Amino acid sequence: MNCYTWLSLLLTLGQLRPCLPSMQNHNTHKMKQPFATLQRVKRGWVWSQFFVLEEQILTEPLCVGQLKSDSDKHDGTFKYILTGDGAGSIFTIDEYTGTIHVTQKLDREEKPFYTLRAQAINRNTQLPVEPESEFIIKVQDINDHEPKFLDGPYEATVPEMSPEGTSVIQVTATDGDDPAYGNSARLLYSILQGQPYFSVEPKTGVIRISSQMDRETKEQYFVIIQAKDMVGQMGGFSGTATVTINLSDINDNKPKFQQKFYYMNISEAAPAGSTIGKIMAEDSDIGENAAMNYVIEGNESLVFDIITNNETQEGIVILKERVDYESKRRYSVRAKAVNRQMDGRFMKEGPFEDTTIIKISVEDADEPPVFTSQNYVMEIAEGATNGSLVGAITARDPDNANSPIRYSIVHSTYLKRLFSINAHSGTIIITKLLDRETAAWHNITVTATETRNPEQVSEVTVYVQVLDVNDHAPEFPKHYEIYVCENARSGQLIQTISAVDKDDSVEGHHFYFDLAREATNNSNFTVRDNQVFFLAMLVLRQRRKQSLFPDKPEEFRENIVRYDDEGGGEEDTEAFDISALRTRTVMREHKSRRNITTEIQSLYRQSLQVGPDSAVFREFILEKLKEANTDPTVPPYDSLQTYAFEGTGSLAGSLSSLGSSMSDVDENYDYLTERGPDFKQLACMYDPIKSATD
Repeated sequence: MNCYTWLSLLLTLGQLRPCLPSMQNHNTHKMKQPFATLQRVKRGWVWSQFFVLEEQILTEPLCVGQLKSDSDKHDGTFKYILTGDGAGSIFTIDEYTGTIHVTQKLDREEKPFYTLRAQAINRNTQLPVEPESEFIIKVQDINDHEPKFLDGPYEATVPEMSPEGTSVIQVTATDGDDPAYGNSARLLYSILQGQPYFSVEPKTGVIRISSQMDRETKEQYFVIIQAKDMVGQMGGFSGTATVTINLSDINDNKPKFQQKFYYMNISEAAPAGSTIGKIMAEDSDIGENAAMNYVIEGNESLVFDIITNNETQEGIVILKERVDYESKRRYSVRAKAVNRQMDGRFMKEGPFEDTTIIKISVEDADEPPVFTSQNYVMEIAEGATNGSLVGAITARDPDNANSPIRYSIVHSTYLKRLFSINAHSGTIIITKLLDRETAAWHNITVTATETRNPEQVSEVTVYVQVLDVNDHAPEFPKHYEIYVCENARSGQLIQTISAVDKDDSVEGHHFYFDLAREATNNSNFTVRDNQVFFLAMLVLRQRRKQSLFPDKPEEFRENIVRYDDEGGGEEDTEAFDISALRTRTVMREHKSRRNITTEIQSLYRQSLQVGPDSAVFREFILEKLKEANTDPTVPPYDSLQTYAFEGTGSLAGSLSSLGSSMSDVDENYDYLTERGPDFKQLACMYDPIKSATD
């Protein structure tokens, strides 16, 4: 067996002494590894570690070391036994000499050491001559692994134009060799590709910027980093990793128009909001740094506008207000593109904007006629003869062709019977008499049509007011039926009358009242004009002197029945004017008023003063007033009605003859004279003899 034995240190009796190697093979160039021997000193085993180099390719078993007891006489009676990790397979022992051999290639990274147990027994008795002891065979590391970047591939992003020394990313490699033994796992980093823009720290693997870079020139770099073991010395292993470094954008470029002039056309018929064309400013930046707004400078911003397409960054030119070919045919619009976001580091280079000129030409289009006014208001007096002129309208063709215009009335057969328009001149006349009291206003729709292009039509509204003419006489609003007591005094107001007029008056109507000619011979009544708008008072001129009763007694009863009995009190307002029954002590003199409203309010207050303060009576008056205001059948004027409270009853009881006997000849009516002068006339009526005597 070709093997050199390297004797380890032997600890004996507290002192060290070398153990000489035994040379079993004189071919020194085949000595592969050191190993230790084990010897028994006195009564104990003293062990040391054995070392085996890893990754050795074996063609035959390789000697590791030798176990030996100091009691062994070399007479073959001792037998050496090996147990533990790999005993009998990886490691074998010569039972006579105690020499240990390794039979396989070992890998430290797979198993760095093996724990074995050794024992010496007597071959004859099979009894131990030494106690079992444990020892270790350690696999010694060699540099058989290359560095590896386990976290790759690497990718990093850094802003463009970053200053030198800016950290980008850190890369880390690992080595499978033993870091505690030699330099097999000591790594050193270097850059193979990426200079002069990047560098790497040799010990940490941190990549830094070594030169400013512009994303618009190049936005991505591939950097190759090498990690080498043995501290970078010759003969060591190495590994590489690729790092992709992207440059992020910053706003370091301003917009720039592709053209200094843009030419566009727009029809004058185009409505507001129409798209005219597009402009485009380029920005070398990307994303939000390239976002821009387009602005129109000057007064042209009132007519045109530019909006930004956020996806394409194009400027869309739109029409803000309609243009007129006949008024202005060309526009020169100054447009500006401005970055939305600014970077203060680059403001010193100037404003981040650019300008261009947009030349816009207006194209002629056939437009509908245009009236000289948005609407027309005309007047004509009622009763004007047929063919009378109401007014005239005018429209023109706004185009250069100046097409003739044709006018017509539309939408109403009724209006066409009342009005006519000259198709060429636009003059409007009446074709039927107009009555203001029937319709005071007429709304006419008139169209103007181009004769050369009937599709071009415009409309306008003409408002015609019918002016009032005094063609109606005053009228009484109702038939007056007046009742008066025979004892009414001269000058007493017995009725207030009013009048209405269908005609209109700006200042209000002023009526003058008088008795008709055929009634002037009646000397009993007169009309007093109270100078207000439409009221007059009918009063007694003088008291009648003739006998109160006709000659035939039977007519008395008939008249009494018609006159009714004592009356219905304050609820009886339909049969006659209660104001005629007022006594002289209650009636009040009234002066003429200048205002009808004041007169009515005064009479209303007076009526409340006649009787007691009755809530029922007031409610009745207000209810009647409400009925008059809401009645749709009455003419639109106020009428005066007077109601008074005549009393709550009579102490004499009922004066009606309905409850009397069939004949009143035997009745005594003297008691009526005792009631006072108010009942004197009734006493005369029922006692004609006494009346004749009186």
